[in-house]
Amino acid sequence: MESVNELGDYLRARRAAVAPADVGLPDDGSRRVPGLRRDEVALLAGMSTDYYIRLEQGRERHPSEQVLRAIAGALRLSDAAATHLFRLGLSVFETAAATTSVAPQLLRLMDGMREVPAFVVGAAQDVLAANAMARELYGGFARYDNLLRMIFLDPFAREFYADWDHAARIAVGNLRASSSQFPQDERIERVVGELSMRSPAFAGLWAHYEVRPRTHEDKHLRHPQVGEMRLHFEALAVTSAPGQHLSVYSAEPGSASADALVLLGQLSEQEVVLTDHATPAEEGEPRS
Repeated sequence: MESVNELGDYLRARRAAVAPADVGLPDDGSRRVPGLRRDEVALLAGMSTDYYIRLEQGRERHPSEQVLRAIAGALRLSDAAATHLFRLGLSVFETAAATTSVAPQLLRLMDGMREVPAFVVGAAQDVLAANAMARELYGGFARYDNLLRMIFLDPFAREFYADWDHAARIAVGNLRASSSQFPQDERIERVVGELSMRSPAFAGLWAHYEVRPRTHEDKHLRHPQVGEMRLHFEALAVTSAPGQHLSVYSAEPGSASADALVLLGQLSEQEVVLTDHATPAEEGEPRS
């Protein structure tokens, strides 16, 4: 899925995302390319321009950790983005395989959350399990199976997310973070391949190489039955299952969104209660 010079692609994308003013450099408006020039990155990182160019072009394949750390500082990379740089430059891929099987104990915990939407996602953003309120929250989508596919391929997403552009960018950055942690995961590759072919919007965002794990955020959603909801989202890593996160929504007590959650819960109670668990999302419907 990626090019043979992924390190160079990543450096170019991150260089283009840094404004000269962000690093104290002048900008007279005559620049032909966005962001920093290669010689400016080299200057900020304390290395020769020729060496940095060879890194971007893929002619230097073995940079030291010190060199990569200097480049990360020059490009103002976040911790997650810097970790991705180290993995690319040092070929550090010793990670556990992502798992898709949800433990029964986690299913019981999630199902016990009867007042909030809760669901489990895997490294490729497949919905592996969901409680009744989560299924009701996402009930307007044709399929509740993969968060990236839902955002980019289901027209309902532009109604559901009050700020679709923000939701799309955050989702792609989160998938990049997963692909960094699990660089050889076949399921992630399939998701990226499908979306790259079917969604120009996804392909454009994927090319930015923004690595941003999503751990928490505030979301503005529009549910077709309960109306607008401003919810807080938390993604809790499941340490016993690499790549899995338990995602939970909550609302400010006493707010209109809290009332909307109550109504959502009432609607979810009308669902048929399934006693048997389905297969993971990539093979069918989410577990519930």
